[in-house]
Amino acid sequence: MTTPPASPPPIPHPGIIRVAHSPDADDAFMFWAMAAGKIDTQGRRYVHELSDIESLNRRALAGELEVTAVSLHAYAYLADRYALLAHGASIGDRYGPRIVSRERAPGDPRAALRNRLVAVPGELTTAFLTLRLYQPDARHVVVPFDRIEDFVAAGHADAGLLIHEGQLTYADRGLHLWVDMGEWWHEETNLPLPLGGNVVRRDLGDELMRAVARDLKASIEYGLAHRSEALQHAQAYSRGLDVARTDRFVGMYVNAYTVDYGPVGKRAVRELLNRAHRAKIIPALQDLAFVSSDS
Repeated sequence: MTTPPASPPPIPHPGIIRVAHSPDADDAFMFWAMAAGKIDTQGRRYVHELSDIESLNRRALAGELEVTAVSLHAYAYLADRYALLAHGASIGDRYGPRIVSRERAPGDPRAALRNRLVAVPGELTTAFLTLRLYQPDARHVVVPFDRIEDFVAAGHADAGLLIHEGQLTYADRGLHLWVDMGEWWHEETNLPLPLGGNVVRRDLGDELMRAVARDLKASIEYGLAHRSEALQHAQAYSRGLDVARTDRFVGMYVNAYTVDYGPVGKRAVRELLNRAHRAKIIPALQDLAFVSSDS
């Protein structure tokens, strides 16, 4: 893993904070109130940048952004520079990334994946981390997340690891579910599966980091309190989902853990990263810090 530069870029303007997140329905829902000026940020101006999660992971490695969504897998390489915000997490409670194939599910999907080629959405995604924990002997090829279903359907890979809306649409392309990584994780640990979170750069200082946490939590809570309006905004980022499936998808990943990790969510993050370290996939995490709106 490439070591990030020693000195992160400065904030572009004292009143401007760049916030980067994925252009998908759940992130659009949680950031809607902040982007639309529905909450009082006390003069803090947020400039929103949209990009796929693997690109955001790579940008975070370079320390480019003040606040950004990242995969929990990527956070193992970012903790020296970024702290986890206690709000805005994507956590699946007995559901998560899904491994699908043109073939019907075998009796033992884990054994069947050994030496098979799996299309994955990025090597720093938490989805890929769970695949490595589940079946380290699977081969992989990186494919943009929104092309994996077609890639597998065309026979270019034996299976695909789906994130975002693909978790709900794979059957439309004639693909079959082999394993839901969130369900597997729950069977292994009795915990939800933490997939992504929002991080804030530590050099902003404690006061500003807490203020960012307050703004993010307020945005999520406002969206939940004005669900129909937030869903209408999120629909534009749903990549072909109808209204009902957009509602379902947002409900999956904007939940109580999104408002605040809470003790269970934090324990799930630690368990995931500790297991990954024991499996020699990631380095040991020295400082797992959560910045809360009330810390």
